[in-house]
Amino acid sequence: MRSYDIATSFLASIVRAGAGMTVTVLGARPKKPLELYEFEACPYCRKVREAMSVLDLDAMIYPCPQAGTRFRPAAAARSGKAQFPFLIDPNTGKEMLESGEIVRYLFGTYGDGSVPWALSVPVVTDVSSALASLARLGSGRRSHSGVRTPQLPLELWSFEASPFCRLVRERLCELELPYLLHNVAKGSPSRDAFVAHSGRMMVPYLADQNTGASMFESAEICAYLDRTYARG
Repeated sequence: MRSYDIATSFLASIVRAGAGMTVTVLGARPKKPLELYEFEACPYCRKVREAMSVLDLDAMIYPCPQAGTRFRPAAAARSGKAQFPFLIDPNTGKEMLESGEIVRYLFGTYGDGSVPWALSVPVVTDVSSALASLARLGSGRRSHSGVRTPQLPLELWSFEASPFCRLVRERLCELELPYLLHNVAKGSPSRDAFVAHSGRMMVPYLADQNTGASMFESAEICAYLDRTYARG
């Protein structure tokens, strides 16, 4: 099963031609992390996460998988629709739903205004993103019942195109565990600070301030999440 997960996660990255792998030209930096309500298997949410990765943006992630009860109803009530992704930017007061609009906003506000081709051609982007979700056969789509709720959000250092990071994000989504996402794609100016914090440049890296635990390795992280937060 582990080999299957890794292979299909690699396939998802290949289908998207490595989008979210490398940082692009950066603009102004937000003082506060963005807030994103989304779920990992959603192809439209993937586009926004890819944009955040190449723009080196931190974001507070509120997982909203299907049948989720922790954040999905609140997001729908606030936005007026049960539609995802839903972005809130506390730095500007902007709130928006449509992935294409969100991507353009992010590059216009925190980049140089130009959107990379992998995120700017609607048909190609949407189809390949949907195929990437299909490759993972719905992982990161539905909520798992019986989950313990952490008092404080977890922290995850990741970047969107990493197949190993994807496996961790899927599990966080299924368990509806909120987390502060630190993007450290190739060329990220945040990498030096991450290495100083963790001791090496390797992702995924999870830190849980509820227990004091921190770890690399996607398999170890997923096992920890199940052991700590999944009931039964």
